[in-house]
Amino acid sequence: MTHILYISYDGMLEPLGQSQVLAYLKRLANGRRIHLISFEKADDWANEAERVRLARDIASAGIAWHPLRYHKTPSVLATAFDIMQGIIVGVWLCVRYKIKIIHARSYIPSVIALTLKKLFNVKYIFDMRGFWADERIDGGLWPKGGRIYRVAKWFEKRFLLSADSVVSLTNAAVDEMKKFDYLQGRLPNFKVITTCTDLNLFDFKKTNINNSSKESFVLGYVGSVGVWYLFDETLNCFKLILEKVPSAQLHIINRGGHQYIRERLIDKRINPNKVMIETSDHAGVAKAMQSMDVGIFFIKPVYSKMSSAPTKLGEFLGCGIPCLSNTKVGDMAVILNDEKVGVALDSFDETSMKLGIEELMTLLNDPEIRERCRSTALKYFSLDIGVRSYNHIYNRLIS
Repeated sequence: MTHILYISYDGMLEPLGQSQVLAYLKRLANGRRIHLISFEKADDWANEAERVRLARDIASAGIAWHPLRYHKTPSVLATAFDIMQGIIVGVWLCVRYKIKIIHARSYIPSVIALTLKKLFNVKYIFDMRGFWADERIDGGLWPKGGRIYRVAKWFEKRFLLSADSVVSLTNAAVDEMKKFDYLQGRLPNFKVITTCTDLNLFDFKKTNINNSSKESFVLGYVGSVGVWYLFDETLNCFKLILEKVPSAQLHIINRGGHQYIRERLIDKRINPNKVMIETSDHAGVAKAMQSMDVGIFFIKPVYSKMSSAPTKLGEFLGCGIPCLSNTKVGDMAVILNDEKVGVALDSFDETSMKLGIEELMTLLNDPEIRERCRSTALKYFSLDIGVRSYNHIYNRLIS
């Protein structure tokens, strides 16, 4: 049996780890043995009941889980310590199980994977997830042109030149990387696999809700309100929607930002009775989405975001919900505009927003909009397609 090592810096006790790692690995473990190294946060690990439940779930899928502790501070030293943990466990696994492929999710795991590749000559998949170093700059977390950024970009170059396969979330990012000077004549084997969604869970046909018969209009916002997401612009848009549809409601599902949300609602002078704020698990998000009419999220249109594919886009579309978002973020605008399943704004000024809202209302009157959203989700974000693509990479590298 072929043994594969998958390394994730995200914990499996986090919603992201469960939806974007375990959802794939449970299917990829069929016919092969997958060893999973993850880095779990202390608060998540302290939930013993959930930890035991998840361990049983992972083991029942035939996956060998090797959870390590995530360290946050001091930042650089903590990350270096985590890398050393990963290398030590990775060396043991490579020796013990004769690992054939190391699948690294993003940059920190790739430092571990690249070390193991040098030591054991294994195949290495750089599942880059985005331009991580540039995201740190665009998010204001690192100084532009600083030493840590230059080191990260040096590693990025090593990853791209050493990888046996490079997985990107978007075609836009692949087109950009093809322009890199050091890849001229040395292009890696690129594969675009977007952030796929469990469309058996995110499916409007699982409920009896008929949005076309509802008297109210529900604008749905799911996820974070900080760093990359332009929440003030979202609220400005909601106020414009209220002018057109006075009965409109804003339904926000968020974890950890409720106080900030309430402060922004007060600042924007939005009636709190018009807004519902809640926290929900993955299944609860799917259920809540099925009562929404439109999904809304605006993302900072910066350089690094050309490599991003928001998970919520596939989830909204899977539930038959068109989206209002913006351009210059991965392949999102191409999907929304070409498939006619939403509107992507070029600007956040009032005139552009009003035009976008008018276009969106026209889409909502289309009797085929929900089915078209669902079909688009199946075309671009199906977990089945994502698993098939990873299977193809694994089989090619093994053979």
